[in-house]
Amino acid sequence: MAGWNADTAAGPLGAGTITLLEGSSFCISLQSGDIQPEHPHGLFVRDTRILSCWQLTINGYPLEPLAAEMKEPYRALFATRVPRSDGYADSPLIVERLREVGVGIQEQVRIGNYSLDRVDCVVSLRVEADFADLFEVKEARIQRRWDQTRQSDGDALTIQAVWQDVRKGVVVQAPGADIGQEALTYRVSVPPHGEWSTTLTVTPMAEGTNPEAMFVHPDEDGLSPRDLRRQEWVAKTPVVQMGNLSIERIGRRSYDDLGSLRIEDPNHPDRVVVAAGAPWFMTLFGRDSLWASEMSMPVDPSLALGTLQTLAERQGTVVDPLSEEEPGKILHEVRLDVSSGLSLGGKSVYYGSVDATPLFLVVLGSVGRWGFAKETIADLLPHADRALAWIRDYGDKDGDGFVEYERLNPNGLVNQGWKDSWDGINFADGALAVPPIALCEVQAYVYVAYLSRAWMAYQAGDGPLGNELAIRASQLKEQFNEQFWMPDRGYYAVALDRDKRQVDACASNMGHCLWAGLVDEDKAPLIAERLMSPEMFSGWGVRTLASDMGAYNPASYHNGSVWPHDNAIIAAGLLRYGFVEEAQRIATALLDAAELSDGRLPELFCGFSRERYARPVPYPTACSPQAWAATTPIFLVTSLLGFDADASQGGFWMDPVLPKSYGDLHVRNAPMAAGRISLDIEDSIPSVHEMPEGMVFHRGRRPWLAELVQQAGREKWPNIRNAPAE
Repeated sequence: MAGWNADTAAGPLGAGTITLLEGSSFCISLQSGDIQPEHPHGLFVRDTRILSCWQLTINGYPLEPLAAEMKEPYRALFATRVPRSDGYADSPLIVERLREVGVGIQEQVRIGNYSLDRVDCVVSLRVEADFADLFEVKEARIQRRWDQTRQSDGDALTIQAVWQDVRKGVVVQAPGADIGQEALTYRVSVPPHGEWSTTLTVTPMAEGTNPEAMFVHPDEDGLSPRDLRRQEWVAKTPVVQMGNLSIERIGRRSYDDLGSLRIEDPNHPDRVVVAAGAPWFMTLFGRDSLWASEMSMPVDPSLALGTLQTLAERQGTVVDPLSEEEPGKILHEVRLDVSSGLSLGGKSVYYGSVDATPLFLVVLGSVGRWGFAKETIADLLPHADRALAWIRDYGDKDGDGFVEYERLNPNGLVNQGWKDSWDGINFADGALAVPPIALCEVQAYVYVAYLSRAWMAYQAGDGPLGNELAIRASQLKEQFNEQFWMPDRGYYAVALDRDKRQVDACASNMGHCLWAGLVDEDKAPLIAERLMSPEMFSGWGVRTLASDMGAYNPASYHNGSVWPHDNAIIAAGLLRYGFVEEAQRIATALLDAAELSDGRLPELFCGFSRERYARPVPYPTACSPQAWAATTPIFLVTSLLGFDADASQGGFWMDPVLPKSYGDLHVRNAPMAAGRISLDIEDSIPSVHEMPEGMVFHRGRRPWLAELVQQAGREKWPNIRNAPAE
């Protein structure tokens, strides 16, 4: 996920919070619908909190929550009641709040009177806006104090603020309300068995003026722009029916969450990318967005293409130690409107990621197989080659053949792989590894990056480049298995440290090496055995760190927790090497965890044993929904199906190994090349009913990249010692 150092960890949101999101806007509140300033809650637009307090009272009483139900990712209905002044339990006044998030919020408030008498109500809404940066709220270190002015204009309250030369503002539309300095007030009389209602709207200001149509009310059909956007998303995603209805529901929730995490590139509104996760990371992240795109390729390949194109436009061009930008490097994260003193690297774009650059090449290779126009892929090849140059010139600065990281300034991320917490990379005794650090999974991504670009080179007729990269891949695999393997432990070192020592902790990272095909065949059984050992497998998934390691803590971020995306990659790697039962066991455990979490997998959960706790123990600050967690069920099922494509070869492949408990599977409207396919899996036997013209179905697995590269360059390799092995 998004990185943090010792002083930048996110604080917990609190129990029972409700998070709504649409694009890069999101709203966090209590179950009553209130936003209270003592919590890290609020309405956030473009990384700025434009509402820090939104507290509704009736006759001076706060509302008692009854239920909060999410209707869509951007809309929720809150049911509350007004406490009685005489102390009796049952209240005749029921308050419902229907809230929708867009570029701001729209909230319909309804008071129902279920008594035989008319009830006079003073409806008061306390409104505050502190305009805090997202990082200030997330890390509970709000330091800036804005000079504010509040003014009423008819039915509107306008709050404007200035800090140094920055101006921000928010407008609250409250038809019929008395606009005071601290609150909006309605004095209403609700008839017996009657109701009263109003609609409130909150929108940000741009440079002190209220922009037109920042928040659009529902049209005549009752559909808002967010509803229409969601309808378009649902129409383009595959329709899946499974014999196991629980897994089917989890899949639908994954689609919904993935759809809610789509954001638009401000410079290209037609280009959609995947945000990393709610609440704190509703923006483009290199690693997270790339992995989520890769894992959701069978659902919507255009997300991967949009992510690649957007990252390519922001690819590094200069050396900047502050932002850690380097020529060819792919960014770590983008922030929309965060003060420079608070964001990582002090700028809106931060590049402190060692794996985003090779992953860019990995995903480009996958996109090339899913049937986009050759011209579209060709436009990205110069960026791919600049990424390769970064791997050679900056990723491997000491020339030892491995890609390492070390932050370029004291405020950057200490660790820059996916386990990017300050203590995420450690030895078996718990001692921290010292950078420069070469992570095992990063070498795996580089290996696939070389093969991906080699295959594209061969397809384009560039034999010399294909040969060069094929040799690099082969040499990397040989060198990795020599220097990372620990024969006395029976597993790979998680990393090499500054002194080229093996960082000997038993960690989940090596499962990514299985996925990449970097593991020698004779070592794979030992890796599978270790990953599924009681020290690693909790019953809900593979832990990030084995329980017999010095730094193990089941309630830590990276040192013993269970990350769904990590497990999905491990399961795919186990399948690659023929460990079907082990992969099925991981997949089933994760889907069980999702079922016990309202159908949604969070970013991570604690690593306590399933024998000890009958439900997965939540991690307090886990993002939910989160991009690569949302795509985990998709990736698990498609991996168990062996579902893959290569439009350039005119084929797609399946070799199903679904557990019997999953039941039969029926898929309609799945994207493939320039068209759609429909298929059925009954008793593990696949049948295809629709497919694009020119595509052929193959029962079995798609040839691995190493095999394709070897075949493409075979006639040129007899005199080359380090030709790739299958």
